[in-house]
Parts: sequence; structure tokens; C-alpha cells
Amino acid sequence: MEKQDFDIQEELKKLPLKPGVYIMHDAEDAILYVGKAVLLKNRVRSYFRASTKKTAKIQEMVKRIDHFEYIVTDSELEALVLECNLIKEHRPKYNTMLKDDKAYPYIKVTVNEAYPRILFARDMKKDKSKYFGPYTSAGSVKDTIDLMNKIYGLRTCSRVLPRDIGKDRACLNYYIKKCSGACQGYVTQEEYRKRVNSVLDFLNGNYAPVIQELEEKMQEASENMEFEEAIQYRELLGSVRAVAQKQKITNSDGEDKDIIACAVEKDDCVVQVFFVRDGKLIGREHFYMTGVSENTGGQILESFVKQFYAGTPFIPKELMLPEELDGSQVIEEWLTKKRGNKVTVRVPKKGMKEKLVELAEKNARMVLNQDKEKIKREEARTLGAVNEIAELLGIPGIVRMEAYDISNISGFESVGSMVVYEKGKPRRSDYRKFKIRTVTGPDDYASMEEVLTRRFTHGIEEKQEREGRNLAQEYGSFTRFPDIIMMDGGRGQVNIARKVLDRLHLSIPVCGMVKDENHRTRGLFYNNEEIPIHRNSEGFKLITRIQDEAHRFAIEYHRSLRSKGQVKSILDDIEGIGPARRKALMKHFGSIERIRDASIEELREAPNMNERAAQSVYGFFHTDMIK
Repeated sequence: MEKQDFDIQEELKKLPLKPGVYIMHDAEDAILYVGKAVLLKNRVRSYFRASTKKTAKIQEMVKRIDHFEYIVTDSELEALVLECNLIKEHRPKYNTMLKDDKAYPYIKVTVNEAYPRILFARDMKKDKSKYFGPYTSAGSVKDTIDLMNKIYGLRTCSRVLPRDIGKDRACLNYYIKKCSGACQGYVTQEEYRKRVNSVLDFLNGNYAPVIQELEEKMQEASENMEFEEAIQYRELLGSVRAVAQKQKITNSDGEDKDIIACAVEKDDCVVQVFFVRDGKLIGREHFYMTGVSENTGGQILESFVKQFYAGTPFIPKELMLPEELDGSQVIEEWLTKKRGNKVTVRVPKKGMKEKLVELAEKNARMVLNQDKEKIKREEARTLGAVNEIAELLGIPGIVRMEAYDISNISGFESVGSMVVYEKGKPRRSDYRKFKIRTVTGPDDYASMEEVLTRRFTHGIEEKQEREGRNLAQEYGSFTRFPDIIMMDGGRGQVNIARKVLDRLHLSIPVCGMVKDENHRTRGLFYNNEEIPIHRNSEGFKLITRIQDEAHRFAIEYHRSLRSKGQVKSILDDIEGIGPARRKALMKHFGSIERIRDASIEELREAPNMNERAAQSVYGFFHTDMIK
């Protein structure tokens, strides 16, 4: 089905009365929405039927649909699995999404290896390893891994065992008694596997054996008057107990279940999940959802369940929710298949289970309210500060701000920096560095003129190319121009910027960030006058942050160039010897001394060398012998 020949009304007629997944595209082929259907024909046609009642969000999406495609499946279950995978891969704009769907950390146990390791992982792969998580705290994951390795002496190396047993010396961890020395054959595979099984028990929430074992070892060490060792066991015991104390609620049924509820306000949504393992509440996490406006609580929860459990390695026996899901039956079937035995999705109506769901909902509401206050403070610090600057300068609608700075030491390796702030926040993906090409010596004005000329010339060229080739708005790294340019300096720097903009026929406001004699921000220079700013205002604080950030970015780049410039070989001074030959000579001879002592014939035999290069090297070290 070719896009350019796509007739929506004709293609609607071809839709089958079968289950499957449909994918909506815009004119630039970007994916707008992914959905599943029991009957593709009925579901997809409903979007384009005038009589169908649609939300404002769906109406907006339909206006943008240029073409669609579909994938037929054998069952609604297959359609659900495919829908989950496609949503996770493409993150369509009009789907309700887990906000900032970052890769939450997992604990990975490589049970497929002869001598398994316990590792930190950002994603779950089909590699036959066991995964635990996801967790929101990377620090907690690393602490748990360190704790397990300390207690059970598991290896942290990447050697292939048993193939590499005894090939190299044991690592430091063995000598400081943090590793059992599997790489040397000091522990049998059976004994090592027992240790790994204990780790798996611990990660599943069974802490009692570990606590008992550590108490026994601590007591034994104390009785043998090995007090330093006893103290180590005591510290490990404290760490394990700290983990175990996270179990706040105990349920007599001893089952695994997740309790899920959400709180919604306008387009903001928080989903709270309580994790109950072996009847014990071992932890809770909250997640943010976007695109929730006009969605019911049930629709939001259904989207969350599909996205969350598509990526998590552990599926509990039961999900408890505050309300029924439209696709509850097929979701149960899907989760049952993933888990390998029956999974139930239910709405508790009374007793402790109902209270747990209410507790999850209260927690979600509390997080949402706290975030609202945090957002308000952040808005005052960012958008409020931008509006304050805009009002002060009389420039409405400021969103994007670009600031520039120059860094050099007596003209050495002069560099320029460009930092970008949008809505009062740094947009680091748009930061740019410039190595000064045309200016010799410490001339900040000329250097700034070069930086601004390159930046806006490049931007103009990208815009022309975008328009000529009908490319997307996001094309190019310099395409987006600022609403205001913030120069690090006063009248002189502002005039340089105006000169460049006039030459390029651009109309962008320019102001200078003026500093006092102590090199602290004092005010703004705009329209040939200095405008003072109250030092305690959010606008003043934002200007200071922008100024400091531009300076930091320039200094950082300059420092990196200086350090590179200091890494120099004596071979660099020899005519005809570039990086490739220098590397080849050092690899062949091993040292400068051996290169110096080599004959022309020996030098010629080195890789990448010829007669002329060999004579050049020999002559450099034996100038007094060459006539």
C-alpha cells in the first residue's frame, strides 16, 4: 500500500473483520497512534465516521491522519501483545504513555553461566538470565549487588568459566576476601551454585536464612576473638536488616500481588503500585502518565498495565485495581501466558484488600499534590523568571534564549560557547562549541563575531535546505533561532552581535549581561542603556545561571583542548611523520630510545615507512652526522 496513492475511504472498505493492530500515520509518516481491535473493520472505520462521538483529543488526531496500516492477528491476545510492543518501540503522540519511560534498573543474575554473576542492568534481554525489578533507585540496586557479593563471595569478573580457570592470577577481590576464587578453581561448581540459589532466595524476599547465617558467623568470629571479622559480619547484618525492614504490611495468604491505583487531575496523572511478595509489602513505586486528558481512570489503568507488564520480568499472581478494565479478560490471558500460570485481575469490594487499594490511591493523590507544589516552585524559578526578564525588557513571548561566551589564555586555543535555555531550563542537546579559526591572539570581539557569524549562517543554510527539500521542522542543529540573544558583556559585545545580525538581515533582540568589578552579575544592557535588576528576584537568578553556564561550558571546552595540546610526542616535530607513522614506529620499536638508535635500514622496515621518512627520522636524531 503506497502512501502517495492512499485513499482513506477506499482503504477503509478493504479492512478485514478480524482481530489485529492498526497504526495511524501523519503526512510525514510519523506514527500518531497504535491501537488493537477485535474487529479491525469496525474499529478503524469508527474514527472516520461523523456520527461517532469523539473526544477533542481524538478529533485532533483524526485531522492529522494521512494514512494507516494494519496487521492482522489470529486472536485478540496476539493483538494485545503486538500493540504493547509497538507502543513501547514508537511511543506515539496520541497514546496514553508512561512518562519518561526510562530504562529502570534491574538486578540480573546470569543463571545460564556455569559460575553465575549478579549484575546491574538497564534493560531486560532474552538471554536466559533471571531479572529482578524494575527498581527506581539505581543506588539501591548497586548497594544490594555489593551486599550479595560480599556475603556470598560471587565473582565480578567477566572471565569465561570453567574455560579460563587458572589461566590468570586471581583478582584483588579474592585477596581481600570479597570473592571465593572461582576463577582459580577454589570453589566447586556445586558449592558456587548453592551460593547463587541463596542470592535468588534473598532477591525473592526470603531474608531469614541470610540473617540467621550472618548471626551465626558473627557469633563464631566473636568466640574465636576475631573481632575485626565479627564487626564486618555485624555491618553486613545491619545492611540486610535495613532491607528486610522495608516489609511494612504482612498478609496471611502469603501470595504475590501488585496493588495499583491512580490519581488524576486535568492532564496530570500518578499511578501508585504496591508490590506484595509472599504476603509482605516489600516496596512501592509511583509512575507518571501523559496524554491522560479525556481518559477515564479505567482507560488510564489499562494503558499502564499493558505498558508496565510488557517490560517487567516478574508477573504476580494477582493484580488488584480500584475499577474494572474494559479488556480485563484478554489482559488476564496475556499475563497468564507471560507468567506461566494463572493471573487474576480483580477489584476488591471489602476487607483488607479494598483498604490496600484505597491506600495506594491515597498515596498516588499525595504524590500528585506534592508534585503540583513542586511544579509551582519550579515554574516560578523558570517560566516566572523568563516572564520577569521579558517584562523588564519589554519583549513579549520569550521562550528560547541563547547565550555566548569566549574563553582563551593569552589567545591560546580560543573557543566560543553557545548555551540554550528554553522556558527557563537548560536545553543541553542544543549547546554548541566553536573552535576559533580566523582570529589570532586574544581578541574577544573578533572571536565573538566569528562565532555568531558561523552560528547564524549555518542556521540560515539549514532553513533554506529544509524548505527546499520539504523536511520536518526539527531538521538541522542550528535551524531554531532564539527569541533573544544574551551576550556575556556590555555595550561592546552587544554591538558585535548587532553587526553580525544586520549583515545577515536578521532581526533578533540582543542584550548584554553586565558584571560588576567583582565579576558578579549586575544587570542587563539593552537598547543602549543598563537596566538594573533586583538581586533577590527570580529573573536575576536566571540571568546569573545563564551567564555562569555559558562561562562554564566555554572553560570546559578550552580545558579539554589544552589537555589535548599538552599530549605531545617528540616524533611530532619530525617532518613527514604524522599520527599513523608515529604510532607505527612506537609499536615497532617500543621506545624513543630504540628509534633514536635505529639505522636508516631498520627504520625503513617499520610499517608505513619509506626511504624518505626513514632518512627524516634518522636525520632528526643524528643531525651532526648528516651533511
